[in-house]
Amino acid sequence: MLQKPRLTRFLPHVLLLGVCASVAAPSWAVPSFARQTGMACAACHTVFPELTPFGREFKLNGYVLDNMKQITGITSNAQSTLALNEIPPISLMLQMSYTHTGSPLPDSALTGAYAKNGDVLFPQQASFFYAGKIANDLGAFVQLTYDGVGGSFGLDNTDVRYARHVELPSLGNKDLVIGVTLNNNPTVQDPWNTTQAWGFPYSGSSTAPGPSASTKLDSGGIGQSAGGLGVYAWWNHSLYAEVTLYAAAIQGGAHPLDSTQAAVIHGVSPYWRLAYESRWGRNSLEIGTYGIDAHMHPGNGNALAGPTDEYLDVAGDAQYEYIGGDNLFTVTTTYIHERQTLAASVLDGFAANDHNTLKTFKLMGEYYYQRMIGGAIGYFNTTGTSDALLYAAAPVGGSAVNSPDSNGEVFEVNYLPWLNTKLQLQYVHYNKFNGGTSNYDIGPGPYDPAVYAPGTIGRSASDNDTLYVLAWLNF
Repeated sequence: MLQKPRLTRFLPHVLLLGVCASVAAPSWAVPSFARQTGMACAACHTVFPELTPFGREFKLNGYVLDNMKQITGITSNAQSTLALNEIPPISLMLQMSYTHTGSPLPDSALTGAYAKNGDVLFPQQASFFYAGKIANDLGAFVQLTYDGVGGSFGLDNTDVRYARHVELPSLGNKDLVIGVTLNNNPTVQDPWNTTQAWGFPYSGSSTAPGPSASTKLDSGGIGQSAGGLGVYAWWNHSLYAEVTLYAAAIQGGAHPLDSTQAAVIHGVSPYWRLAYESRWGRNSLEIGTYGIDAHMHPGNGNALAGPTDEYLDVAGDAQYEYIGGDNLFTVTTTYIHERQTLAASVLDGFAANDHNTLKTFKLMGEYYYQRMIGGAIGYFNTTGTSDALLYAAAPVGGSAVNSPDSNGEVFEVNYLPWLNTKLQLQYVHYNKFNGGTSNYDIGPGPYDPAVYAPGTIGRSASDNDTLYVLAWLNF
């Protein structure tokens, strides 16, 4: 077995964070909104991407609040035909990162060799945003991202909204917002920070190994490969309800979609969300539920016809937020139960069981002082049904015991010298990875000389522990 890394081996990388802090430039609040509204990022965010109650109102009302000079058009009947910001609210996000894992990964080309352990991405990600008003009652959050690992641009999280206030005297004239959302990622439209698109951890390594199994609403496995049209209601600043229907909308590859694509939605998949938020003083508490019923074709060389796989995710979530003058405190939690009916995958030889389950639990606590320095501790746990084909033994990403079970902790320290700059030190520790703590991937049998160096028989969960250093700039 490879020798476990000692703390002293990580010290140079910890010092690197100090160097980054000393040369810091402009936390992840999209400056587009600040330019549009004329308000500082702190009006909508505690620390981006966590929204304040005002930020949630801004989002649910369609991103249209502005304080900019408009280009307008009016008909002879005094009806508005155009209300366009004179200067477009566009911004740029840049992430630069360093990743070091507990043990190096096997080289992808050379037998018995290992890849360099210590990966710098400059950038890890770069994104352009249009975020704000399009017309009266119509706004959008549009993200175009360059992926430093893939080396390509693509449409990232996008949410276009139309929202109107409705008066209902029969309900005591309580404030009611009715809206329509057009988006490409289930949960990107959500105003709380308990769901996948905007949930903790808010950033992570693009190159470190991760557990092989996750529920559809936890992995983002549908995001950017679907298009959804939905309606929502926001009543009395407290009760939220939404139904959105998603269809396949995959970027790149063969079009019309064919067998070369993977995980293609069949027909439409309904997503639902119901949440209640209570606010008092500087506190807010949200409790809710959400879920999706997705029917998908595995693809990957198999025709997009015949039986499908069904993934029924049902989730519960809660978020508590305290926003004081100096102290900010947030607690979020979510639990997702996924029932899988894998008729297509069994037929195509990808799964052994007709029916599987996956369960995901996450809990996070976070504290910031004066929105400048803070930290977070998170716990994650995924458990589920063993499957000899779906979770087969394989180097690094496989499971010797055919199990999806993984759990661990995330520790973060963040420093924000300015509201649009975040310097982050993150450590992810795995107690269990793909069903095991030691030799989890290929078991205790003979080592594979095509993958591991002589004397090595597999990876331990802690070999995937990840030290991650990030500089996150928005301007």
